[in-house]
Amino acid sequence: MFARLPGWARSHLAALRILLVFTVVCGLAYPLALLAVAQLPGLHDRADGSLVTDARGRTVGSALIGQSFTDGDGNPIPRYFQSRPSAAGDGYDPTSTSASNLGPEDVVDTFDDPATRDADETRQSLLTQVCARSHDIGAFDGVDGRRPYCTAGGVGAVLAVYHAGPGYTGPITRVISVDELCPAKPFLTTYDGTPVSCRTLGDDVAAGRQVLVRGDAPARPAVPADAVTASGSGLDPQISTAYADLQIARVARTRGLPAARVRSLVAAHTTGRALGFLGEPAVNVLNLNRALDALTPARQ
Repeated sequence: MFARLPGWARSHLAALRILLVFTVVCGLAYPLALLAVAQLPGLHDRADGSLVTDARGRTVGSALIGQSFTDGDGNPIPRYFQSRPSAAGDGYDPTSTSASNLGPEDVVDTFDDPATRDADETRQSLLTQVCARSHDIGAFDGVDGRRPYCTAGGVGAVLAVYHAGPGYTGPITRVISVDELCPAKPFLTTYDGTPVSCRTLGDDVAAGRQVLVRGDAPARPAVPADAVTASGSGLDPQISTAYADLQIARVARTRGLPAARVRSLVAAHTTGRALGFLGEPAVNVLNLNRALDALTPARQ
């Protein structure tokens, strides 16, 4: 019957048969086969997202996705180890996984000007985000939160230096601390003999020569890098062993546990390098906090 059809019709019928076959194979058989494999013992939990439940069977998170351990006002809860910062949505949002896309040259903050119609122009630079996090963690965990190129108040130590001559030549005429909005007191009194002033909304800081001041911070900050920077995905469930070690004293004190006991739990929830040489050892924060709650449950 098909032999009597024109050549173009036979070609279209062949294409239709191929379409139907691949639809059944790729659209039905293959997904169902994967679903069946995912139900095998040892794979079912991972296929469902590695969800973690409490003693009452309630889902409290995923072992593969980070989360916050904060109160209703967004403040970190002292009895819990804190996770790495996240730039995914409002934090650890798997539907909005992303990085901040800010680079090392992003050092100047922008501030909201009530005179404009823009709802909110305020944006912290990457430098100020790092400085603020390090400052807050230092105060929270009782360690030295100072970092190079950060002020004591936790913003970027950046100056806009203006010269009398064209470009950046001639005597210095004015110096502004670009990340400290008036009436804040500038982190430096003078720079090369010129008084340093705080920034006003009308200042054109882009016209000045950008100078970063290192300050007297230690060469190796006490607060590790992963504590003050978000990852590329924004979903990391682990922190470095250095950040975990920094938090042991605070968690042990708050829970009334010996520091050695908390340290042993950190070690028990630390995974080594992948294949023995890739990456760094890391601590799963959710599983560690659940183990702590099993020892000292939170008061209801």
